[in-house]
Formats: sequence, C-alpha cells, structure tokens
Amino acid sequence: MDLSVSTRRRRVARVAAMALLGGAPSLFAPVSAVAAETPRAPDALQVALQNAWARHPQAAVVQATLDAATARADAASQPLHNPELELSADDEGTDRTATAGLGLTLDLSGKRRARSAVGRAELDAATAAASLQRRDFAQAWLDAWVALRAADRRVALGNQRTDLLARAADLAVRLFEVGDISSLDRDFALLARDEAGADQATRVAERAAATAAFHTLDRGPTVTLSIPFPDATVADAVVEIDALPELTIAHARAAAAEAQVIVAERERIVDPTLSVRGGRIELADGMRENTYGITLTVPLFVRNSYRAELAAAMADARAASADLERNRYELQARAVRAVTTHRAVREAWQRWSQSPGTDVEKRSALLERLWRAGELSTSDYLLQLEQTVDTALAGADLEARLWASFADYLAATGRLDAWLGFAPTKGE
Repeated sequence: MDLSVSTRRRRVARVAAMALLGGAPSLFAPVSAVAAETPRAPDALQVALQNAWARHPQAAVVQATLDAATARADAASQPLHNPELELSADDEGTDRTATAGLGLTLDLSGKRRARSAVGRAELDAATAAASLQRRDFAQAWLDAWVALRAADRRVALGNQRTDLLARAADLAVRLFEVGDISSLDRDFALLARDEAGADQATRVAERAAATAAFHTLDRGPTVTLSIPFPDATVADAVVEIDALPELTIAHARAAAAEAQVIVAERERIVDPTLSVRGGRIELADGMRENTYGITLTVPLFVRNSYRAELAAAMADARAASADLERNRYELQARAVRAVTTHRAVREAWQRWSQSPGTDVEKRSALLERLWRAGELSTSDYLLQLEQTVDTALAGADLEARLWASFADYLAATGRLDAWLGFAPTKGE
C-alpha cells in the first residue's frame, strides 16, 4: 500500500466528515465559540501543580515509558542484519583445508526504512500518550484542589451558620424568659441550632474526604491558595481538534498501522545472503593452493508466502483509520459540551456574584434587627437566616463547578498545558 495514497484517502475522508459536520449546525456549530486567547494561570497555581506532578510516581512512570519508546524507535531504525563470520578447518585424509568467510544478508527491499517509519509513528503515539497522562493528572489535581477549596469554604460557612443559630437560640431563650416569644418559638430556635451542629459534622467529614482525595495526587504541603477565578472570556475562535493529544495518538496509531502494511509487504520480498570466503589447502605432497569462493543464498517462500500477515496489517490499518474518525467526532462533541457548559456556569456565577443578598454578615445583621424590632416572627427570622446561609453554600458549590468547568473547557480545547505553563513532553 502506498502511503501517499492512504494519506490522500484520509484527507478525502476528513473533508467528507467535516462536510457532514457542517450539515449539523445544531450539534457542531458551537465548537467555533472558544477562547481566542487564554491567559496563564497564576504563578502560585502553576508552581504548585508542576511540583505536584514532579513529585508524583506517575511522572516517573510516564518518563520511563517515553524513554523506552524512544529507545524502541531508535532500535527500529537500525540495520536489520549483522554480518556473519565463518571460520572452518578440515583435516581429513592427507589434505588440510583452512578457510575464512564473511556473509551478509542484504536488505534490498527497504525493510529497514519501513520499520523505521513504524518506530517513529509509535514514538509519536507514546509522546502524545505521555502528554495525555500529564494533562489528565493536571485536570484531576485541579478538580481535587477545587473540591478541597469548596469543602473548606463550606466548613467556614457552616461554622458561621452554627454561630449565628447559637446566638439566635440564646437570644430566643432570653426573649422567652421575659415573655416576648412563645415556648414554641424558643424550641424552634433550639432545634435549628442543634440541626446546624449535626450538619456541620457532615461538612467536616466531607472536608476530610476531600483532603484525603487531594493527598492521593499531591504528597506535598497542603495547598492553601486563595486564587480568584481567572478573568477569561469565551470568544469566537476555531478549536484545533487535531492538536489534542487524544487525536494525536489516533493519528500516530493510524500512521503506524499504515507503515506496518508496508512492512508486511516488504516482508514478502526475500533478502538474499551474499557470502565470500577464502582459504588455503595443504596437499599431501607439500604443495599449497589458495581457494576462493562466493555464495548467494536466496530463501524460497514456498511453504509460507506471508500473505496472511499482509491481510492482517491491512485490516489493522482500516480499523485505525476508522478509529481516528471516531475520535474526531467524540472530541468535537466534547469540545461543544465543555464550551457550552462553561459559558452557562460562568453566567450563573456572574449573576450570583452580583446579587445583593449573598453577604451573610450584612443580611444576618439586618434580619436580627428586624426580629428584635418585632417586624419578623421567630420562625420567619430563622427560615430566612437558614436561607441566607444556604445561598452562600450554593455559591461555594457554584464556584467549585465554575473552576471544574473551566478546567474541562481548557482540556477539551487543548489549552490546559499552556495555561499551566507545562513544557512539551519529550523523551531522553
């Protein structure tokens, strides 16, 4: 199979696929809406994540695997056959013969070049796989960091809620003692305080779980970064799907499969072995004669023509090409989902941030003044106080979703490594 023909076929298939995508604007049109320029992450976040990756055992596994792939690619480019040295001595009868020969199997069909192409493609796949593993680690680290940050925020808000309801319960007891509220209102305040304490225990347990999950990825000091959300906008630009490591791997595997077809074709061509020898014969009468010879050995592919290996390689190439297009469709859809989700969550976060009722301190102070003045009943005061804290907790959850959707958006559009300041992956 001619690689140039296969490449043209892939391009035709790609154009056809893009034409199909263009005919489905409801699903694929939003892929053009991504950030034209994504700013870098804050320096503290870059340093923390890069140090976490350097410390993690997976980094050593990835580097060793990539080094092995580099060595295999180098091995694939080496000559196939080594020369053979033959020394023989014959001392039968009255004559003595001593000869030395040198033989070499000749690669006349270009097997070495074909195997070198396979090695380079497999190295490209290994390099992209290393980048993918590092990117997945970075995204998992960010998700764990965001979850820990949100858990800390929920615990802090829970403590604030517990303090407010404890204050309200104490005040309700005093108001009941002077006859300003009923025993039901007092009991309602005490129940709200106790419920807040039970809920807080759950939040503390959730923070412990988030801390443990984060420490599975980062064994360094606990990260206490207080970083505001990046001021990144989602503008109109083109997503470069081919730059994603998943598609780079699929491209490299397809190229390796096509190169393997050429290897299988070349394997069906025989490699002759050329040998030359020279020596000396000592005759019985004391005379000496020099001897020379040339031998050409040609294998005969009679019992096995290696046709089945070629058929298998061609089938693998077709499968790899189809898998490449499948990956393209899935990554395109993922980019659409990530961009749409991030835009929606960001808009919700902006609306929440601009709401005047999200300041727990101000709103709780206002509600207490209204309660003391008798403009709010005890039940209304407690319900609105609970709602105020619940709104703040929802904001913490929304901020966590915003960070997670932003990381997913960067990963789906191929910008996460650049945002985090990672250098390109390469072997030794």
